[in-house]
Amino acid sequence: MIDLYTAATPNGRKISIMLEEVGLPYNVTHIKLHKMEQKDPGYLKLNPNGRIPTIVDRDEGDFVVFESGAILIYLAEKSGKFLPTDKTGRSVVIQWLMFQMAGIGPMQGQANVFYRYAPEKIDYAINRYQRETKRLYTVLDTRLKDREFLVDEYSIADIAAWPWVYIHDWAGVDIVDLPNLKRWLETIGKRPAVGRGKNIPKSRDITVDEDEAKRRGSRILV
Repeated sequence: MIDLYTAATPNGRKISIMLEEVGLPYNVTHIKLHKMEQKDPGYLKLNPNGRIPTIVDRDEGDFVVFESGAILIYLAEKSGKFLPTDKTGRSVVIQWLMFQMAGIGPMQGQANVFYRYAPEKIDYAINRYQRETKRLYTVLDTRLKDREFLVDEYSIADIAAWPWVYIHDWAGVDIVDLPNLKRWLETIGKRPAVGRGKNIPKSRDITVDEDEAKRRGSRILV
C-alpha cells in the first residue's frame, strides 16, 4: 500500500495520475497548502523540504520518497511500467523527465506566481517567465512533431509534463500556435487513468481568498 500526501498542484497531480495508471493501491492524505500543513513538524519528518507530493511505501518498511520526479521513477520501477529497462531508452525518458523538472516546472511556476498571485504586477517578471515557459513549450512541440509521445511510448516523461501544460492558461500562456503540443495534451487527457488521477487532489485544498493569496504570494504554490 502507498500513502500519498498531495494537493491540487501539477506536481501533486503527477503522482495520482501515475498511481492510477499503474494500478497500485494507495491512500490519499490531502495537504492543505493554504493552512501551511506542508510545514507541520510531522510532515517535515517525511519531507524535510516541506513540499508536496510525498509517498510512503508501506510494503517496503515505510520507505519515504519525496520530489515528484523521484517518485515517478520509484513507482515506474516498482510497477515495471512507463520507464524502459534498456539503458538508452531509460536515459531518453529520464532526460525528458528532467526537462520538465528543471525547466517547465520552475519557469511556469514563476509565471503562475507573478501572473496570478504577486501583490504587485511586475510586467518584466510576468513577461520573462511567460516567454520562457512558451519557449519550453515550443521545444516540446518540436519534439512531438513526428511522434505521439515525448519518447516513443507513453512514459513518466509524459506524466510529468502533462499536468503543467494542462494548466497553461493559469500562467497566461497560449498554445494555439503549437499544434503538436495541443494534440498531445488532448490525447493524454483522454486516458481514463489521467482523467481519474488529475481529480484526486481536491482543488479546494489550495482555495484561498484573493487577499490571502496576495499576502502569501508564492508560498501557496508549493
